[in-house]
Amino acid sequence: MHEAPRSGSEGAGGIGPGARTATRMASGCLRALVACGVVLALAMGWISCSSLGPRADLSPPSIEGATYVGNQVCLDCHGVYAVAFPANPHARLSLAVPGTSTPATCEACHGPGSLHVAAGGGRGRFILNPSAEPRICLDCHAEVRPEFQLTSRHPVLEGRMSCAACHDPHGMDVTKPAGGLGWARVNETCQGCHPQQARPFVFEHEAVREGCTVCHQPHGSAHRALLTERDSHLCLRCHVQTPGPGVDSGRIFIGQVDHTDRLRMGTCWSAGCHTAVHGSDVHPRLFY
Repeated sequence: MHEAPRSGSEGAGGIGPGARTATRMASGCLRALVACGVVLALAMGWISCSSLGPRADLSPPSIEGATYVGNQVCLDCHGVYAVAFPANPHARLSLAVPGTSTPATCEACHGPGSLHVAAGGGRGRFILNPSAEPRICLDCHAEVRPEFQLTSRHPVLEGRMSCAACHDPHGMDVTKPAGGLGWARVNETCQGCHPQQARPFVFEHEAVREGCTVCHQPHGSAHRALLTERDSHLCLRCHVQTPGPGVDSGRIFIGQVDHTDRLRMGTCWSAGCHTAVHGSDVHPRLFY
């Protein structure tokens, strides 16, 4: 007599549960690899079409009577950009020139340069300067345009400052202000215009170490002073309200201090308490 196949083992013409589990795992891994391959292929296709190849959905700005001369003609005079600019994301921008198969990179932002070249160059002569015309930047960075329409904003559209005040369009880091320090050290970037808020204090506000953008929107905000949240909601993201213990269970504490009555007086700074929001030279709890 032959012994019947036991559970969990392979029998004649069948596969046991253990083998079936292994098969399902292998099949699942194969499907996951195929899915990853599809996603990678789509991602590479998107990158190659939108980041590296000429964009057909946008056109370079036009200058009446001017024609396109190409990047090399620009670099013949502006060779200072030849070293750093290739590392800048703008170097990968190329817009399709209408009526030709030639992509534009320098002229994608500055417009066709033939008249500028014929005039012997010169700042602003027959050429567009995005520093003076932010609309050129906003044609590509359309997601930023609505932020400059908010009630509290940096006055870029009003012409009182430019995108280049905070961003270097030609350097190795586009988020590094021209001639200044990097956005990674965001406090120093903002300090160029706001030195009083970014100076050293005897008693610092620890949030300032993390950068001004922890509390402020850099382009524009619906809240005053470019704040990311309104009133005490901003402070309470870090300084959590908790109910008091025991007999103080009906009281509200922030840190180890009872704030029940103080919260009725206004926000953390408008109530006249923590008015030195960036730092204080007189008190560790940010009083003036």
